[in-house]
Amino acid sequence: MRTIYKICPASNWREAERQGVYRGSADDARDGFIHFSTAAQVAGTVRKHYAGQIGLFLIAVDADALGDALRWEPSRGDDLFPHLYGELDLGAVTAVLELRSRSDGGHDIPELQS
Repeated sequence: MRTIYKICPASNWREAERQGVYRGSADDARDGFIHFSTAAQVAGTVRKHYAGQIGLFLIAVDADALGDALRWEPSRGDDLFPHLYGELDLGAVTAVLELRSRSDGGHDIPELQS
């Protein structure tokens, strides 16, 4: 199983749990896909897009369960990032982890699986 990660405000994730599906953030809707990161990309994504934010979850997802709707496309630094063209079925979620914020605006990244 390959694991990919979605960074998400806790309130948005709790709403997805109530609805039974995650449709993405406003940025995801604007771009036409749900943004994910690999384990190696999470720290950079958190620094670039979530610095200073509190109440974040890191959603671990089984990439293989997403089928053809998951595409690997070049983004920051020409790295290939996982993009989901469609809704995230919560059945593909393997863990919901808290991203603890620090006083310097950064976050403590838990140990992640690739």
